[in-house]
Amino acid sequence: MAAAAVANIGLMDSAYFVGRGEILSWINATLQLSLAKVEEAASGAVQCQLLDMVHPGVVPMHKVNFDAKTEYDMIQNYKVIQHVFNKLRINKDLTLDQERLDRVVGVVCMNIEVNRLVKGRPLDNLEFLQWLKRYCDAVNGRIMNENYNPAERRSKGCKERNHKGSNKSSKSLQANRLSSANSADGAPTTEKVCISTVMEDHYMEQIQQLSEKASSE
Repeated sequence: MAAAAVANIGLMDSAYFVGRGEILSWINATLQLSLAKVEEAASGAVQCQLLDMVHPGVVPMHKVNFDAKTEYDMIQNYKVIQHVFNKLRINKDLTLDQERLDRVVGVVCMNIEVNRLVKGRPLDNLEFLQWLKRYCDAVNGRIMNENYNPAERRSKGCKERNHKGSNKSSKSLQANRLSSANSADGAPTTEKVCISTVMEDHYMEQIQQLSEKASSE
C-alpha cells in the first residue's frame, strides 16, 4: 500500500488487528527502547522519533521532549507531529476537545483525539501506533534503516533542546541583571548628586554670610 493511501485506512484494515505485543516489540527493536505498555508512548515523543526514522531531517528533534510528563508538554510533541504531517502532506490531523482548544492553539480538529492520547488511554494509543506502524512499513518497505542510530538521535535532540533553552535563559538572565544593575546603580548615584549639590549651596551661603559680616565690622 502506498504511503499516501495509508493516512485514510479504515478501522477494519488489517493494520488495526496487530496486537499490543507486536507493536511494542516493533517499537523497542526499532528505537532501542524497553516499553512495557503502549500507554508509555502517550507523550508523543516515540511517534516523533518513528517519523524521524522514516523521514530523516524532517522532524525537528530538538523540539521533541522525551521527558514530557504534563499534558501541556505532551501536547507540544503532538504539535511537532502535526507539523510533520502538514509538511509531508499526510492527510491525518490531530484534534483536541473544544475546552482545550481554547487554551492550546495550533492543533487542528479532525480524527486523532490528542486529549485521549495524553491521558494515557490504552486503546487510543494502540490505534495510533497501529496506524503509524502501517505507515512506516509502507514508507520503508518493512526494511530497517541500518544507518539510523535511535539512541544517538535522542541524545542529539536533547542536547540541542537543552542548548537552545540555556541560551534563552542566559539572555533573559543577562537582561535581568542589566536592568537590576541600572536600577541599583542609577538611583543612589542620582541621590548622591542631589545631596552634594544641596550641601555645596549650603556652604556657599554660609561663606557669603560670614564675608558680609566681616565687611560690616
